[in-house]
Amino acid sequence: MTLARGIARAYGLSSWSAGRDPPCHAKPATPGMRVMRTTPPWAGLALAIAGSTTLLVVTMDFWLALGVLVIWCGSLFLSRPAPDMGRPRDDGMTITQDRIRELIEPLSLPFLVMENRRITVANRAARDVLGNHVIGQDARVALRHPEAVRLLDRNEGGQAIVRGLTGPRSVWEIALRPVDTSKTMIELVNRTAEADISRAHTDFVANASHELRTPLASIIGYVETLIDADREEGARPMKSETRLRFLETIARESKRLQALVEDLMSLSRIEAEKHDLPTLILDFGTCIDTVVSGMQSLHGQDRIVIERAQVPMPIRGDEQQVHQLARNLIENALKYGAADEPVRVSLQRTNGLFEFRVSDSGEGIAPEHLPHLTRRFYRTDPGRSRAVGGTGLGLAIVKHIVERHRGRLEIDSKLGNGTTVIVRLPRHSDKIAAI
Repeated sequence: MTLARGIARAYGLSSWSAGRDPPCHAKPATPGMRVMRTTPPWAGLALAIAGSTTLLVVTMDFWLALGVLVIWCGSLFLSRPAPDMGRPRDDGMTITQDRIRELIEPLSLPFLVMENRRITVANRAARDVLGNHVIGQDARVALRHPEAVRLLDRNEGGQAIVRGLTGPRSVWEIALRPVDTSKTMIELVNRTAEADISRAHTDFVANASHELRTPLASIIGYVETLIDADREEGARPMKSETRLRFLETIARESKRLQALVEDLMSLSRIEAEKHDLPTLILDFGTCIDTVVSGMQSLHGQDRIVIERAQVPMPIRGDEQQVHQLARNLIENALKYGAADEPVRVSLQRTNGLFEFRVSDSGEGIAPEHLPHLTRRFYRTDPGRSRAVGGTGLGLAIVKHIVERHRGRLEIDSKLGNGTTVIVRLPRHSDKIAAI
């Protein structure tokens, strides 16, 4: 039940719930209306009986006395004033603007009350959205949107979706509910976040389809070329070098496709768990040491330099996700950093937080790209990213892992000065866990 419907029911406006005005011939008695009881005029009746009895004694005419009694009694009932059914009593239940204002003012959803096409009441949330000036304005001017105006012109109420009411990409659902013959409640519900989620889902599916289609098209093209070369009779046999190059391309694109599918599955799992704080207690330093040691053995000791504080670093974390976070950041630094400069990894404890830094000496990133780096499939240089085997999901995965561990992610970069990625995770303590 909406708030407007609740107000109408609380004040006895039952016909509002059906979306029509109460019929004039069947107005229910409301808590704010006084109903007078009909009491017989006993004193007048007694006087009529006494007078008729006296007349009977004097004249000895029964029918005359009875007629006078009937006429007298009838005149008493006809001369009584009609009961006042509509006078409100002062019992605090009268539906007024002040009472509606008191009821809707603290609510988080925007509510407006319209009377004679003008906004007479707007709660705090509505004033924040539309401005304080809406009170007293024509409702069509206050909402200033064709869909909203069409809704306001419908006396029976209803709902409408309005786009662009408070911003270019905003989406609002407006509900119009008549309260009584003169007042109408307007409810506004912000659907922008839902629309953004739907839009992001559509973009993600489109981008994922494109990313999957590119390596598949390459694989299919080379495989068909190899098949046709073997099928055609009398054709020159394909050189072994050319065949080997084709097979290497197929293997490379297959690995790229495999990495993309794995990253998509990993991102899906992390997003499903992002609101659940891990329960396992880990040593952050030990996790980073494990990842760095494995990558040093693969790329060389001189390519990755680590500096960390030798202190316990307990965190609540998912070990596999922490390893993935560190591995993604270090791999990015190796791919996009300078080949003749090492990647520097630092792990320190500062103000109850553990700060993990990964720095490279690459070309850096332009400022306009920094806010978008954690978006799925976002690349500053698509050609270079694909050439080094990037899927465009590495930083998106890092962001969701950091969010699940209640940490913070920062990216600092300047063109020509390299890039530094900073992850800060909260320190676990028994005292904090007990709270």
